[in-house]
Amino acid sequence: MTDQTESEELSETTPEEENDNGVTKRKQSPLGRVAFLILTGICFAYLYYRLNGAAMREGLTLTTYMSEVFANVDWGPWLGLMMAYSLFYFAIDTLVVTRALNWFLADIKYKDILPIRASAYIISIFNEQIGKGAMAYYLNKRDQIPGWEVGSVMLFIMFCEIFYLLVWAMIGFVFSSEGLPDVFNLMPVIAGGAAIFFIVWVLYFQGKILPNNQFRQKRIMDAFKQAKIKHYLMFLLLRSPALLAAIVVYTIALNLFGVEASFLQLLPYLPVIFFAAAVPTPMRAAAITFWVILFPENEGQMAAFGFVQHNFFILFNAIIGLVFWRRAQGELFS
Repeated sequence: MTDQTESEELSETTPEEENDNGVTKRKQSPLGRVAFLILTGICFAYLYYRLNGAAMREGLTLTTYMSEVFANVDWGPWLGLMMAYSLFYFAIDTLVVTRALNWFLADIKYKDILPIRASAYIISIFNEQIGKGAMAYYLNKRDQIPGWEVGSVMLFIMFCEIFYLLVWAMIGFVFSSEGLPDVFNLMPVIAGGAAIFFIVWVLYFQGKILPNNQFRQKRIMDAFKQAKIKHYLMFLLLRSPALLAAIVVYTIALNLFGVEASFLQLLPYLPVIFFAAAVPTPMRAAAITFWVILFPENEGQMAAFGFVQHNFFILFNAIIGLVFWRRAQGELFS
Protein backbone atom coordinates (compact mmCIF):
# COMPACT_ATOMS: atom_id res chain seq x y z
CA MET A 1 0.00 0.00 0.00
CA THR A 2 1.15 2.73 -0.51
CA ASP A 3 1.06 1.20 2.75
CA GLN A 4 3.42 -1.21 1.37
CA THR A 5 4.76 1.85 0.11
CA GLU A 6 1.34 1.53 0.73
CA SER A 7 5.09 2.93 0.39
CA GLU A 8 5.66 2.27 0.08
CA GLU A 9 10.98 1.49 2.52
CA LEU A 10 13.76 1.38 4.98
CA SER A 11 16.97 -0.56 4.65
CA GLU A 12 18.71 -2.68 7.25
CA THR A 13 21.64 -3.58 5.08
CA THR A 14 25.34 -2.94 4.85
CA PRO A 15 27.49 -2.21 1.80
CA GLU A 16 26.57 -3.80 -1.51
CA GLU A 17 28.36 -6.45 -3.48
CA GLU A 18 27.88 -7.20 -7.17
CA ASN A 19 27.99 -10.61 -8.75
CA ASP A 20 29.13 -11.32 -12.29
CA ASN A 21 25.73 -10.50 -13.73
CA GLY A 22 25.71 -7.07 -12.14
CA VAL A 23 22.97 -8.06 -9.72
CA THR A 24 23.38 -6.33 -6.41
CA LYS A 25 23.63 -8.43 -3.30
CA ARG A 26 23.44 -7.09 0.22
CA LYS A 27 24.73 -8.29 3.54
CA GLN A 28 22.26 -8.00 6.39
CA SER A 29 23.40 -6.02 9.40
CA PRO A 30 22.99 -7.74 12.81
CA LEU A 31 22.78 -4.28 14.37
CA GLY A 32 19.86 -3.41 12.09
CA ARG A 33 18.00 -6.60 13.00
CA VAL A 34 18.51 -5.94 16.71
CA ALA A 35 17.28 -2.34 16.34
CA PHE A 36 14.09 -3.45 14.59
CA LEU A 37 13.51 -6.18 17.19
CA ILE A 38 13.81 -3.61 19.96
CA LEU A 39 11.42 -1.29 18.11
CA THR A 40 8.96 -4.16 17.68
CA GLY A 41 9.17 -4.98 21.38
CA ILE A 42 8.43 -1.36 22.27
CA CYS A 43 5.45 -1.29 19.91
CA PHE A 44 3.92 -4.49 21.28
CA ALA A 45 4.51 -3.41 24.88
CA TYR A 46 2.77 -0.09 24.18
CA LEU A 47 -0.14 -1.83 22.43
CA TYR A 48 -0.57 -4.27 25.32
CA TYR A 49 -0.55 -1.39 27.82
CA ARG A 50 -3.18 0.57 25.90
CA LEU A 51 -5.42 -2.38 25.06
CA ASN A 52 -5.27 -3.92 28.50
CA GLY A 53 -6.13 -0.54 30.01
CA ALA A 54 -9.12 -0.20 27.67
CA ALA A 55 -10.30 -3.71 28.56
CA MET A 56 -10.02 -3.02 32.29
CA ARG A 57 -12.10 0.14 31.94
CA GLU A 58 -14.82 -2.02 30.36
CA GLY A 59 -14.50 -4.60 33.13
CA LEU A 60 -13.36 -7.27 30.64
CA THR A 61 -10.31 -9.40 30.09
CA LEU A 62 -8.13 -8.42 27.17
CA THR A 63 -9.14 -11.55 25.23
CA THR A 64 -12.85 -10.89 25.70
CA TYR A 65 -12.45 -7.22 24.88
CA MET A 66 -10.67 -7.87 21.60
CA SER A 67 -13.09 -10.70 20.71
CA GLU A 68 -15.98 -8.26 20.99
CA VAL A 69 -14.14 -5.74 18.83
CA PHE A 70 -13.61 -8.29 16.05
CA ALA A 71 -17.20 -9.57 16.38
CA ASN A 72 -18.64 -6.10 15.71
CA VAL A 73 -16.87 -5.60 12.37
CA ASP A 74 -18.90 -5.78 9.17
CA TRP A 75 -16.54 -8.25 7.51
CA GLY A 76 -18.31 -8.89 4.21
CA PRO A 77 -18.22 -5.33 2.84
CA TRP A 78 -14.73 -4.86 4.29
CA LEU A 79 -13.39 -7.89 2.44
CA GLY A 80 -14.84 -6.79 -0.89
CA LEU A 81 -13.54 -3.27 -0.38
CA MET A 82 -10.01 -4.40 0.40
CA MET A 83 -9.83 -6.88 -2.48
CA ALA A 84 -10.90 -4.16 -4.92
CA TYR A 85 -8.37 -1.73 -3.47
CA SER A 86 -5.52 -4.26 -3.62
CA LEU A 87 -6.21 -4.92 -7.30
CA PHE A 88 -6.36 -1.20 -8.03
CA TYR A 89 -3.10 -0.63 -6.16
CA PHE A 90 -1.45 -3.44 -8.13
CA ALA A 91 -2.49 -1.80 -11.40
CA ILE A 92 -1.13 1.61 -10.36
CA ASP A 93 2.03 0.16 -8.81
CA THR A 94 2.83 -1.77 -11.99
CA LEU A 95 2.20 1.33 -14.09
CA VAL A 96 4.66 3.35 -11.99
CA VAL A 97 7.36 0.68 -12.28
CA THR A 98 6.76 0.33 -16.03
CA ARG A 99 7.00 4.05 -16.69
CA ALA A 100 10.15 4.42 -14.58
CA LEU A 101 11.83 1.59 -16.45
CA ASN A 102 10.78 3.19 -19.75
CA TRP A 103 12.19 6.57 -18.71
CA PHE A 104 15.65 5.31 -17.84
CA LEU A 105 16.25 1.85 -19.33
CA ALA A 106 14.22 0.37 -22.16
CA ASP A 107 10.80 0.19 -23.78
CA ILE A 108 9.28 -2.58 -21.63
CA LYS A 109 5.54 -3.19 -21.97
CA TYR A 110 3.10 -2.96 -19.07
CA LYS A 111 1.88 -6.51 -19.60
CA ASP A 112 5.44 -7.78 -19.39
CA ILE A 113 6.01 -6.08 -16.03
CA LEU A 114 2.79 -7.49 -14.49
CA PRO A 115 4.20 -10.95 -13.64
CA ILE A 116 7.47 -9.45 -12.37
CA ARG A 117 5.79 -6.95 -10.06
CA ALA A 118 3.19 -9.44 -8.86
CA SER A 119 5.76 -12.12 -8.08
CA ALA A 120 7.84 -9.62 -6.11
CA TYR A 121 4.87 -9.15 -3.76
CA ILE A 122 5.41 -12.69 -2.50
CA ILE A 123 8.92 -11.85 -1.33
CA SER A 124 7.78 -8.44 -0.07
CA ILE A 125 5.87 -10.19 2.72
CA PHE A 126 9.21 -10.30 4.49
CA ASN A 127 10.96 -7.20 3.17
CA GLU A 128 10.04 -4.71 0.47
CA GLN A 129 13.67 -4.07 -0.49
CA ILE A 130 14.21 -7.77 -1.13
CA GLY A 131 11.13 -7.73 -3.34
CA LYS A 132 12.58 -4.92 -5.43
CA GLY A 133 15.91 -6.78 -5.55
CA ALA A 134 14.04 -9.79 -6.93
CA MET A 135 12.68 -7.59 -9.73
CA ALA A 136 16.24 -6.56 -10.62
CA TYR A 137 17.30 -10.22 -10.73
CA TYR A 138 14.25 -11.14 -12.83
CA LEU A 139 14.89 -8.45 -15.46
CA ASN A 140 18.57 -9.32 -15.52
CA LYS A 141 17.80 -12.96 -16.29
CA ARG A 142 14.90 -12.38 -18.67
CA ASP A 143 15.99 -9.29 -20.59
CA GLN A 144 19.74 -9.25 -19.87
CA ILE A 145 19.41 -5.80 -18.32
CA PRO A 146 22.32 -5.30 -15.90
CA GLY A 147 21.19 -5.59 -12.31
CA TRP A 148 22.74 -2.26 -11.34
CA GLU A 149 20.61 -0.48 -13.95
CA VAL A 150 17.36 -1.93 -12.60
CA GLY A 151 18.58 -1.32 -9.07
CA SER A 152 19.14 2.32 -9.96
CA VAL A 153 15.54 2.64 -11.13
CA MET A 154 14.26 0.90 -7.99
CA LEU A 155 16.28 3.35 -5.90
CA PHE A 156 14.74 6.25 -7.83
CA ILE A 157 11.26 4.85 -7.13
CA MET A 158 11.96 4.49 -3.41
CA PHE A 159 13.33 8.03 -3.25
CA CYS A 160 10.28 9.44 -5.03
CA GLU A 161 7.87 7.51 -2.80
CA ILE A 162 9.25 9.27 0.26
CA PHE A 163 8.73 12.70 -1.25
CA TYR A 164 5.32 11.89 -2.70
CA LEU A 165 4.12 10.88 0.77
CA LEU A 166 5.58 14.09 2.20
CA VAL A 167 3.74 16.13 -0.42
CA TRP A 168 0.40 14.55 0.43
CA ALA A 169 1.04 14.78 4.17
CA MET A 170 1.64 18.51 3.72
CA ILE A 171 -1.50 18.90 1.60
CA GLY A 172 -3.43 17.15 4.35
CA PHE A 173 -1.91 19.45 6.95
CA VAL A 174 -2.98 22.54 5.00
CA PHE A 175 -6.60 21.38 4.76
CA SER A 176 -6.94 19.79 8.23
CA SER A 177 -4.43 21.54 10.49
CA GLU A 178 -6.96 22.63 13.11
CA GLY A 179 -7.97 19.12 14.15
CA LEU A 180 -4.52 17.50 14.13
CA PRO A 181 -2.37 16.49 17.11
CA ASP A 182 0.22 19.10 18.11
CA VAL A 183 3.09 17.02 16.74
CA PHE A 184 1.79 17.74 13.21
CA ASN A 185 2.83 21.37 13.70
CA LEU A 186 6.29 20.13 12.71
CA MET A 187 5.01 19.39 9.21
CA PRO A 188 5.92 22.81 7.71
CA VAL A 189 9.45 22.50 9.11
CA ILE A 190 9.84 18.94 7.81
CA ALA A 191 8.37 19.83 4.43
CA GLY A 192 10.60 22.91 4.14
CA GLY A 193 13.70 20.90 4.98
CA ALA A 194 12.70 18.18 2.52
CA ALA A 195 12.14 20.77 -0.23
CA ILE A 196 15.62 22.23 0.29
CA PHE A 197 17.14 18.74 0.28
CA PHE A 198 15.28 17.88 -2.93
CA ILE A 199 16.49 21.02 -4.72
CA VAL A 200 20.09 20.38 -3.66
CA TRP A 201 19.78 16.73 -4.69
CA VAL A 202 18.53 17.58 -8.19
CA LEU A 203 21.13 20.31 -8.70
CA TYR A 204 23.87 17.97 -7.54
CA PHE A 205 22.95 15.25 -10.06
CA GLN A 206 22.71 17.88 -12.78
CA GLY A 207 26.34 18.73 -12.02
CA LYS A 208 25.58 22.26 -10.84
CA ILE A 209 26.72 21.56 -7.27
CA LEU A 210 30.09 19.91 -6.48
CA PRO A 211 30.79 19.25 -10.18
CA ASN A 212 34.01 17.36 -9.42
CA ASN A 213 32.48 15.02 -6.84
CA GLN A 214 32.51 11.40 -8.02
CA PHE A 215 29.56 10.03 -6.02
CA ARG A 216 27.14 10.84 -8.85
CA GLN A 217 29.25 8.69 -11.17
CA LYS A 218 28.38 5.49 -9.30
CA ARG A 219 26.42 3.16 -11.56
CA ILE A 220 23.68 2.64 -8.98
CA MET A 221 22.92 6.41 -9.16
CA ASP A 222 22.50 6.46 -12.94
CA ALA A 223 18.70 7.00 -12.86
CA PHE A 224 19.16 10.19 -10.83
CA LYS A 225 21.67 11.48 -13.39
CA GLN A 226 19.09 10.96 -16.15
CA ALA A 227 16.11 12.23 -14.17
CA LYS A 228 14.58 15.60 -15.03
CA ILE A 229 12.10 17.58 -12.96
CA LYS A 230 9.35 16.27 -15.23
CA HIS A 231 10.12 12.69 -14.14
CA TYR A 232 9.62 13.56 -10.48
CA LEU A 233 6.37 15.36 -11.29
CA MET A 234 5.13 12.50 -13.46
CA PHE A 235 5.90 10.05 -10.66
CA LEU A 236 3.77 12.14 -8.30
CA LEU A 237 0.89 12.21 -10.78
CA LEU A 238 1.08 8.49 -11.56
CA ARG A 239 1.37 7.38 -7.93
CA SER A 240 -1.20 9.73 -6.41
CA PRO A 241 -4.35 7.83 -7.50
CA ALA A 242 -3.28 4.94 -5.24
CA LEU A 243 -3.06 7.22 -2.21
CA LEU A 244 -6.30 9.04 -2.98
CA ALA A 245 -8.04 5.69 -3.36
CA ALA A 246 -6.50 4.56 -0.07
CA ILE A 247 -7.95 7.58 1.72
CA VAL A 248 -11.44 6.68 0.49
CA VAL A 249 -10.99 2.96 1.22
CA TYR A 250 -9.50 3.43 4.68
CA THR A 251 -12.19 5.94 5.66
CA ILE A 252 -14.95 3.52 4.67
CA ALA A 253 -13.12 0.63 6.34
CA LEU A 254 -12.77 2.57 9.59
CA ASN A 255 -16.52 3.11 9.66
CA LEU A 256 -17.00 -0.63 9.13
CA PHE A 257 -14.89 -1.12 12.27
CA GLY A 258 -17.16 1.25 14.18
CA VAL A 259 -14.87 4.29 14.12
CA GLU A 260 -16.10 7.59 12.70
CA ALA A 261 -13.61 9.17 10.33
CA SER A 262 -13.66 11.60 7.41
CA PHE A 263 -11.64 11.87 4.22
CA LEU A 264 -10.02 15.13 5.35
CA GLN A 265 -9.09 13.58 8.67
CA LEU A 266 -7.21 10.74 7.00
CA LEU A 267 -5.54 12.91 4.35
CA PRO A 268 -2.68 13.98 6.67
CA TYR A 269 -2.72 10.76 8.73
CA LEU A 270 -2.39 8.16 6.01
CA PRO A 271 0.96 9.21 4.51
CA VAL A 272 2.49 9.16 8.00
CA ILE A 273 1.05 5.72 8.71
CA PHE A 274 2.34 4.45 5.37
CA PHE A 275 5.81 5.58 6.44
CA ALA A 276 5.36 3.47 9.58
CA ALA A 277 4.09 0.53 7.54
CA ALA A 278 7.34 0.60 5.58
CA VAL A 279 9.34 -0.08 8.74
CA PRO A 280 10.09 -3.86 8.65
CA THR A 281 8.53 -4.77 11.99
CA PRO A 282 6.67 -8.11 12.34
CA MET A 283 2.93 -7.89 11.59
CA ARG A 284 3.41 -4.18 10.74
CA ALA A 285 3.60 -3.39 14.46
CA ALA A 286 4.80 0.18 13.88
CA ALA A 287 1.80 1.02 11.67
CA ILE A 288 -0.66 -0.55 14.14
CA THR A 289 0.86 1.50 16.95
CA PHE A 290 0.42 4.71 14.95
CA TRP A 291 -3.28 3.98 14.46
CA VAL A 292 -3.75 3.59 18.22
CA ILE A 293 -1.80 6.79 18.91
CA LEU A 294 -3.77 8.82 16.37
CA PHE A 295 -7.18 7.52 17.51
CA PRO A 296 -6.67 7.24 21.30
CA GLU A 297 -10.37 6.93 22.12
CA ASN A 298 -10.78 3.71 20.11
CA GLU A 299 -7.81 1.61 21.16
CA GLY A 300 -9.35 -1.79 20.51
CA GLN A 301 -10.92 -0.93 17.19
CA MET A 302 -7.76 0.77 15.95
CA ALA A 303 -5.46 -2.09 16.97
CA ALA A 304 -7.76 -4.58 15.21
CA PHE A 305 -8.12 -2.28 12.20
CA GLY A 306 -4.38 -1.70 11.82
CA PHE A 307 -3.59 -5.40 12.18
CA VAL A 308 -6.05 -6.72 9.61
CA GLN A 309 -5.82 -3.76 7.23
CA HIS A 310 -2.08 -3.82 6.66
CA ASN A 311 -1.53 -7.54 6.90
CA PHE A 312 -4.46 -8.41 4.63
CA PHE A 313 -3.10 -5.99 2.04
CA ILE A 314 0.33 -7.64 2.12
CA LEU A 315 -1.07 -11.18 2.04
CA PHE A 316 -3.62 -10.50 -0.71
CA ASN A 317 -0.90 -8.92 -2.83
CA ALA A 318 1.09 -12.11 -2.34
CA ILE A 319 -1.94 -14.07 -3.59
CA ILE A 320 -1.93 -11.86 -6.69
CA GLY A 321 1.71 -12.83 -7.04
CA LEU A 322 0.85 -16.52 -6.88
CA VAL A 323 -1.59 -16.05 -9.78
CA PHE A 324 1.32 -14.78 -11.92
CA TRP A 325 3.95 -17.09 -10.44
CA ARG A 326 3.80 -19.80 -13.11
CA ARG A 327 4.11 -17.27 -15.91
CA ALA A 328 7.03 -15.58 -14.13
CA GLN A 329 8.78 -18.90 -13.67
CA GLY A 330 8.27 -19.77 -17.33
CA GLU A 331 9.77 -16.49 -18.49
CA LEU A 332 12.65 -16.72 -16.04
CA PHE A 333 13.73 -20.30 -16.73
CA SER A 334 12.69 -20.79 -20.36
